[in-house]
Amino acid sequence: MDFKYDVIVIGAGHAGCEAAAAAAQMGSKTCLITMDMNKIGQMSCNPAVGGIAKGQIVREIDALGGHMGLVTDSTAIQFRILNRSKGPAMWSPRAQCDRAKFIWAWRTVLENQPNLNIWQDTVTELLVKDGQVVGLKTLEGAEFSCKCVVLTTGTFLNGLMHIGRVTMPGGRISEPASYLLTESITRHGIRTGRMKTGTPVRIDSRSVHFEEMERQDGENDFHRFSFMGQERHLKQMCCWTTYTNERVHEVLRSGLKDSPLFNGQIKSIGPRYCPSIETKLVTFPDRDQHQLFLEPEGENTNEMYLNGFSSSMPMDIQIKALKEIPAFRDLVIYRPGYAIEYDYFDPTQLKHTLESKVVTGLFMAGQVNGTTGYEEAGGQGILAGINAHISCHGGQPFTLARDEAYIGVLVDDLITKGVDEPYRMFTSRAEYRILLRQDDADLRLTERSYNIGLATKERYELMRTKRDEINRIIDFARNFSVKPALINAALEQLGTTPLREGCKLADLIERPQLTLENLSSHIKALKIELEKTEPTRKDEIIEAAEILMKYSGYISRERLIADKMKRLEDIRIKGRFDYSTLQSLSTECRQKLIKHDPETLAEASRIPGVSPSDINVLLVLLNR
Repeated sequence: MDFKYDVIVIGAGHAGCEAAAAAAQMGSKTCLITMDMNKIGQMSCNPAVGGIAKGQIVREIDALGGHMGLVTDSTAIQFRILNRSKGPAMWSPRAQCDRAKFIWAWRTVLENQPNLNIWQDTVTELLVKDGQVVGLKTLEGAEFSCKCVVLTTGTFLNGLMHIGRVTMPGGRISEPASYLLTESITRHGIRTGRMKTGTPVRIDSRSVHFEEMERQDGENDFHRFSFMGQERHLKQMCCWTTYTNERVHEVLRSGLKDSPLFNGQIKSIGPRYCPSIETKLVTFPDRDQHQLFLEPEGENTNEMYLNGFSSSMPMDIQIKALKEIPAFRDLVIYRPGYAIEYDYFDPTQLKHTLESKVVTGLFMAGQVNGTTGYEEAGGQGILAGINAHISCHGGQPFTLARDEAYIGVLVDDLITKGVDEPYRMFTSRAEYRILLRQDDADLRLTERSYNIGLATKERYELMRTKRDEINRIIDFARNFSVKPALINAALEQLGTTPLREGCKLADLIERPQLTLENLSSHIKALKIELEKTEPTRKDEIIEAAEILMKYSGYISRERLIADKMKRLEDIRIKGRFDYSTLQSLSTECRQKLIKHDPETLAEASRIPGVSPSDINVLLVLLNR
């Protein structure tokens, strides 16, 4: 074997899979190193993809030419669009997946990817010469040389698991931790810290009284994760909801003295937005119940995941508490929940490309950057893989702005603000979320990806066809006149105010009660126009056109705001100031600017502790 590569990716989780696939697809000779080839793309926690804001990230990964959306669609056992009661900027796709099939779908993708090899081993040392990555060594004695490394080790670096007062080393239950690698990285001046996450009990469905729970079915319309439109072919299954009660809480309180979170055993910080059940009890002492979701792990298994009951309490306390819920009175579990502590690296030491500012050729993605979630990891992974390839072969760095993608918001937040808890994406983190909807990720990103050689021509042509079809429908609606005499009876029937004078069809579409579909039943010309749409993507195209018309005012206003901020993005300040000498800046601002050394004025404006008045001072100094 030849152990020389352009790009080596360490870790085959969601970040590693996307990074390796992207680098290889673009033409880099790539190697993916994983401790266990049977756990590629493992869903360590919930066997689900997407959710609030996370679903938008998966659509962006797909639009760029990544694989998470395709793999999810091929292994989905339930699909839903969340937040339907809100505007389309908030709509978020989510799918429950078959955990085992998800792994093998990813492995099939990677094993059949040209330019990509897989090596099963544990990396123990990063090799650096004159500040540049040159290779790595493994536990089994292999030595690899490479131009770039993408580090995506998840929770495995010095991982330590907790179940009550019982602790055990490991990166995941029944899997060994990775040692020595953290130390080989920090010796080059890269700062590290510790974080904590957790996962719930796994339940045997044969022991559950489903008649005591509320059924939650999925949806089966045209929506998919991938813009390539692959059908969901697995059996579609339901989820179930139930609630804790005061008896459950009493049992859990009795075990708090043995909880690693409260007895001093765990010292690192866990995710605020996905708290353990014991944290919920302490944080919300007045709540007499908490909602739980029981979700299937696959179409051919009895194993189920109890969402909302993440815990590191002693095993007997977890079981005893759950048995106080009527549906779980005869409970049998496969294993208890546990917490895990692991190493991460301060992401403010990264560039927007996710390359280290300290060691050239070292890229980092996923939980090693202080994030949590498969989707956040995948988004970082594809960006790191793209830029690792570019670093090897030349070209302009590939970055995403905050008004281009949720992935851009994620990366910018990490490198400008850092993390003091595991970072999770929300729609509220994106100031331009009306521009970053899940329906138009392909229109935003596919052409950019195609131009750098990642997105395929097939994907690009599908996007162009969709864009042309959307524009055709919008042009028709903006130019077609509607007369009151011909439409008023229909408008009253549809629950909206009749017209006093004629208007364009696009003006009618802005009304919340009206859609292209329900108006087509009353306007023959519109029906004919919609029937011209390519049938396999008709619903997707009509929905996208309708959103652009209904929210055109909001979209235009947000675009103006984003363009105004972009002017600050064009003002480069790196290397132009000695911040320690600028007494006109606040002390905190000087300290933060010295620490982060931002590339642009816009990046500086997003650093906590840098005020608008500080930015104005820098503008004045630049003009001088």
